[in-house]
Amino acid sequence: MAAQGTWAQVRQQARAQETQTEALFHTYAQFASTTEIEPKPSDEERRTEEQLNEILEKRTAILQQLARLLDSEPTPSALKSTNLARHREILQQHRTELSRLKSQITTARDRANLLSNVRSDISAYRASAQDPHSGEAEYMLDERRRLDNSHSMMDSVLSQAYATNESFGMQRETLASIQRRITGAAAQIPGINGLMQRIGSKKRRDGIILGSFIALCFLALLWFW
Repeated sequence: MAAQGTWAQVRQQARAQETQTEALFHTYAQFASTTEIEPKPSDEERRTEEQLNEILEKRTAILQQLARLLDSEPTPSALKSTNLARHREILQQHRTELSRLKSQITTARDRANLLSNVRSDISAYRASAQDPHSGEAEYMLDERRRLDNSHSMMDSVLSQAYATNESFGMQRETLASIQRRITGAAAQIPGINGLMQRIGSKKRRDGIILGSFIALCFLALLWFW
């Protein structure tokens, strides 16, 4: 009973953190849907993104704790395995959603900065007609801003690649856990290994009998032919 209570308490924490993540996503999505995005992330945007990253890490640790509790049980529960798999699926969906929103915000901010840069280029061009030295300095600053925008796009792509790699790792961990539980359950059922061996032996024997019968029929056909 103590193990059941521990499982229930940890799973309650996992559900509460999922609800908290949904609330943070509601706030973070507003930055992605705004029509006039700020050139740089605001303090609230940074704080919300940090909270999302932090709670996703906490949820990963919680699910690892649930997996250890499940593996420690003498007889694994199919219902608990299903619940754990569902929590992992939701966690991966939230990681993918965070990566998507971050990419969307970065793209919108780069687009807004690009438009601002075009306007600045026009103003700089007009000013350079009167002051050539000032125009050259503005051109160097524009090039620097373009490089910064390129670096931001590369960071977004790398973030998505890391999220995909982590998803594959979680799937491998889930499959390995399922295989361990199946092996443990098979070992705990009395006589299961002997039964499987007898079934295999019967199949081999039936195959030999069937093969011998086919060979005899073939030889008889050749003899009477």
